[in-house]
Amino acid sequence: MKKSFVLAGIILLSATLAVAAQQVPGRTPSPAASAAPAAQQPTPAEQALAALQAMKKFKVFQFPSDRIPRIDGEFSDWDMVPESYVVGTEELWDDSGKHPGINKSSLDVKVKVGWVKGLNRLYFMYEAYDDYWDFSRSDLHHDIFEIVVDADQSGGPLIDEQHPNQNIDRWDRYFNYHGVHAQNYHIYTPAEGMDWALSWGSQPWIKELPYANTAYKYNFRPGESGKLYLEFWITPFDYAGPEGPVRAVESSLKEGKDIGLCWAIIDYDDVNARSNNGFWNLSKEHKMYGQANFLRYFTLMPLEPGLSKKIDARWSFKVLDMNRRLVAFQDESVGKVTTWSWDFGDGTTSSEASPLHQYSRDGKYIVTLKISGPDGASKLTKVWDVALR
Repeated sequence: MKKSFVLAGIILLSATLAVAAQQVPGRTPSPAASAAPAAQQPTPAEQALAALQAMKKFKVFQFPSDRIPRIDGEFSDWDMVPESYVVGTEELWDDSGKHPGINKSSLDVKVKVGWVKGLNRLYFMYEAYDDYWDFSRSDLHHDIFEIVVDADQSGGPLIDEQHPNQNIDRWDRYFNYHGVHAQNYHIYTPAEGMDWALSWGSQPWIKELPYANTAYKYNFRPGESGKLYLEFWITPFDYAGPEGPVRAVESSLKEGKDIGLCWAIIDYDDVNARSNNGFWNLSKEHKMYGQANFLRYFTLMPLEPGLSKKIDARWSFKVLDMNRRLVAFQDESVGKVTTWSWDFGDGTTSSEASPLHQYSRDGKYIVTLKISGPDGASKLTKVWDVALR
């Protein structure tokens, strides 16, 4: 009798856990769960998002801190970037339906994206051939390189017309929402007698120094063919409001992080035409211009081999408790490290990688980290950075 009760309890518990497992967010449903009612099936938008997430990631090249690209119209700074980082015409498609496929004799583009550790900037090198450059007018009838960035991958709509609550006043939606958590730049290619870009939202300050910079090189006139070179950098923001940088929050760019990024080339081939001649999109969803879920994934890469030292001592610290003079030291060295030797400047040492240390007296201290490994040794000393009451 007891065995029967135990068996029944096990069966009931197993069934309960099976139902609960189907309800856990992110858990892959079992074959039985796939037979759920249609209302529980992914929506078309969710299916499109899943398809985008399954696509390949692109790479963002890391420039060494002593070789940051100069925005000066001279582009040899980018020669160090391998071809594996190039995002070319073959990655685009014309979602306007005007072209069945790619024709590089009409439009051909190459884009490289870079970053520098410690700077919250994205650098771009845009190289484009067009058989008809359309840029004589002073409106949006203009060849455009349109970029959308959502560096913290917060996702969701980013323009007022896609605000989830359309009952909110139109201008409230625009000023409090449009471009605030993700940014859209309409970059004029080229810009003559115009600002270099439309920052599509209520924060035009993000396209000015110290948050952006740009330089062009070309030798064609409106209606002619030719090649354009454009380099620029922008600052992505988690929050960028109409009140200006006083409350803005820059996106934190860190090695290995994925960011949301996408672009499209809006190509005009007739100054008198009412519509464009193609919307060449890197995303598979047209509305990526206002919906951050539809952006592609780009990974902030480490330095390429040969651009960094094999071993290089680096460290940081944080005062955890000034009253107790408790300091956390963090090893941030580059390379294969097998030994650490800390000198805290007060006569004490440590062989831990990232030690905690409590100073007994106030003062300004000279702290040194020495490291070693199979590729050699390195040390870094900081004078008086560690200052305690």
